[in-house]
Amino acid sequence: MPSRVRFFAAATLWLAAAPLSAQTPAPAELLPALTVCGQETRPAAQPPAGSGPVVLIIAPCFEAQGNASVIEPQTYLYYIQLKASAPSRGTWVPYDDASEKVILEDFHRLWNTNFLDNLWIDTQDYKFPNGAIGKVVTYNMEERQRVKIVDYVGSKKVETSKIDEKLKEANAVLRLDTFIDPALVRKVEGIVRDMLREKGFQFANVTHEIKEIEGGPKLVHITFNMDEGPKVKIRKLEFVGNKAIGDGALKRQLKENKERGAFQDFIHFPMWFLSLIGDKGTYQETKFDEDAEKVVAYYRDHGYLRANIGVPELNVIEDSDDKKTRWVELKIPVTEGPRYKVGSFDVAGNTVVKTDYLKPLFKMVPGEYYGEKRIRKGLEKAREVYGTGGYFEFTGFPDYKFHDDPNPNEPEAPDALKAPDARPTNGAPVVDVTMRMQEGAQFFVNRVTFVGNTTTRDNVIRREMRLVEGGVFNTEALKYSVKRLNQLGYFKALEGGKDVDVQKTPNETNKVDVKLKLEEQNRNQLTFGAGVSEFEGFFGQLSFQTANFMGRGESLTLSMSAGSRAQNYSLAFSEPFLFDRNITGGFNLFKADVRYIGQFTQKSSGAVATMGFPLSGFSRMFTNYSYERVRVTEINELYQDPQLLARNPFLSDSLLIGQGGERIISKVVPSYVYNTVDQPIFPTSGKRFTSSIDLAGLGGNTNFYKPMVEGVWYLKHGSRLTLGMRGQLEYIHTFSGAKELPIFEKLFLGGEYSIRGFDIRTVAPQASNGLVLGGNKSLLFNIEEQITIAGPVRLIAFYDAGQVQPGPSLQGPPAFVSDGGSIATTVKPGGSFTLKDFKTSTGLEVRFFMPVLNVPFRLIFAYNPQREGVLDNQFQRQKAFQFRFAVGSTF
Repeated sequence: MPSRVRFFAAATLWLAAAPLSAQTPAPAELLPALTVCGQETRPAAQPPAGSGPVVLIIAPCFEAQGNASVIEPQTYLYYIQLKASAPSRGTWVPYDDASEKVILEDFHRLWNTNFLDNLWIDTQDYKFPNGAIGKVVTYNMEERQRVKIVDYVGSKKVETSKIDEKLKEANAVLRLDTFIDPALVRKVEGIVRDMLREKGFQFANVTHEIKEIEGGPKLVHITFNMDEGPKVKIRKLEFVGNKAIGDGALKRQLKENKERGAFQDFIHFPMWFLSLIGDKGTYQETKFDEDAEKVVAYYRDHGYLRANIGVPELNVIEDSDDKKTRWVELKIPVTEGPRYKVGSFDVAGNTVVKTDYLKPLFKMVPGEYYGEKRIRKGLEKAREVYGTGGYFEFTGFPDYKFHDDPNPNEPEAPDALKAPDARPTNGAPVVDVTMRMQEGAQFFVNRVTFVGNTTTRDNVIRREMRLVEGGVFNTEALKYSVKRLNQLGYFKALEGGKDVDVQKTPNETNKVDVKLKLEEQNRNQLTFGAGVSEFEGFFGQLSFQTANFMGRGESLTLSMSAGSRAQNYSLAFSEPFLFDRNITGGFNLFKADVRYIGQFTQKSSGAVATMGFPLSGFSRMFTNYSYERVRVTEINELYQDPQLLARNPFLSDSLLIGQGGERIISKVVPSYVYNTVDQPIFPTSGKRFTSSIDLAGLGGNTNFYKPMVEGVWYLKHGSRLTLGMRGQLEYIHTFSGAKELPIFEKLFLGGEYSIRGFDIRTVAPQASNGLVLGGNKSLLFNIEEQITIAGPVRLIAFYDAGQVQPGPSLQGPPAFVSDGGSIATTVKPGGSFTLKDFKTSTGLEVRFFMPVLNVPFRLIFAYNPQREGVLDNQFQRQKAFQFRFAVGSTF
């Protein structure tokens, strides 16, 4: 119903309904009318003659806002405790001092609701015909404005979504359909202003504008107007007062406030590029304290325990022509103080761990200069030691006693009477350091729970955990467990502070509950369609692959693909916990036909059985047995050139010419893997070492051994920067008396998984006519700088280098032998790795992850600076620039 009707309905209820005959007297008996809140009404009866004043009517009024309320009037009547008379029932409430006290209390109750901008209470007299007085009490209210729309205008540098996130963090959200709070509006202005200043707009100003809108009383639209002003950039940065440490070393400690010289401004880089690498020339006042702490920490690392950074001085140099940039000079005052050497070092407060064990963790040697970095690292190691024992609240701090501080309780002795200091400091001031340990209580694990694992079963997660319910709360075991879960790849990477919740158990003094907040990733990949790739050419594909089959942690792959260059069919299954023990078991059945352009077609079928078991934390031992039948067909005629075969006697065996074109390979492959890489899709830290040796000859008709070692390292050195490196060495050789290696077992490089700018299998020793014959030893290096652009998108700068060297081979006589020349077949020794034989490729790659397909897609642009002698798959000279599309990752 309309607000005004709503009001009078409430007021009528308050005055109490009476029978119709009692409220509607005969016309001759009608009492005089009165106006309440702009509406006319009249009492139903009058009090006895000669009685004192009575409370006739009480009413909440909203005349200041058009007699319409935002809040239901019945809500206000709840806070009004004054009682009105009920004339129709002959009940009269006297108006006296007690009534006035209740009215005053009603005022406070209504005002404390925070619903109102204005409130006043009026009392009017109504004189009955018999002389009695009725009091009409009106509660006049004007409600606060109610927020209906909030927006932010005037700047594109600060996104609305980022503002909303910041307001949530500061608990300062302007919620819709709530009353305006002026203090909250001012707080929002300050937060948005700080956000602009973080972007370098130190002269930014934020104001708000409130406009009433239609749709109801007191509904408003709040607009925050952001005036950026000029962006402040540092042209010159200078430290003042530093003598022991130069400006260059101190500038390198600054993270947010760095100078940007005029020559850098001369090169107008695109803004997106500057934001990507970090536009370090912007002055950020709100983050200066963080930079100052880094400088002070650097001083303390070098023994300057009393170093201090003062308030910076900002001097304007000039404004840019468009007035959008203001160049400034930043002067930072420094007080270095003396450089202290360690007098004595001790540990106090420890009862659980012995002092003799703790002291070496800090590496503090008396007589050497103090270094706070050693204190921090020692404290981290001590925290790990205590954490393994369940003392997760352990903390500690250094306590200093400076020898150059006068003792107020002891008068200073004359120099001639001072005792000599036995510690050699060469005149440097001395400080005694005592580590004060606060061990806290020992905690045990009460419950370990998981949330968010909608597919993966609890037991799959729990078997990766190294925390035991009822056991000691080992913080290092928790970190280890989180890393193991991240390595599975079943969930989005867990972050210690956000996704691992450790809370003390209610009503327990020394127990904790551990909750892991998981978010499932799509580990099921159903793919069908067609495409083109360097390896397979045009192809059609249907495959199902999962690394978490039925949520049990098992891997299953079923794939079929047919293309112009390759056909592949495979069925693979792997169980990481065979027989409910930490043993890996699996198998793979496969059939594949691959046509190497301009070379030959390889047809293979077989099976692989795998068994693996752990050696230690992140180390596992695997043993594979494979049985494979391989045929080589459609050999390029150039390979069958009689002169070529005469000069390369092993080539015939290598291509299986004269052997029915078939080889059977039965081999055992033991391997060792050490893997601490944090996650499989986009790794940021950790390392992986792999060593294996293929031993072929247990059955079949092919005998060889092929050792391989590989090392992979990932180093995160920025919030969005990760350095990745790989080194790989392979060697293959036949056992004594065995036939020549088949060509498909020889070593080749090239392609998006080794040297990105070259075609697949094109980097290897060649025959005189350019045919690639393969080698018996390969060396490969890859280095990548991964830059996180946004979410699942990475920009990767890479450099690849590799080479393949030939093994010993039989060399036939040349096509023409002069008189007296030798026609004997000789053994040509194998090649050795040389710097000039490296083939290199460098460039940029865009890699993005598609959750639906559960695989990274790659766009690679490569430049090949060292490509001499390499032919592509069309027997043309390898191009200097190459663009290709691929999936997966290089390593």
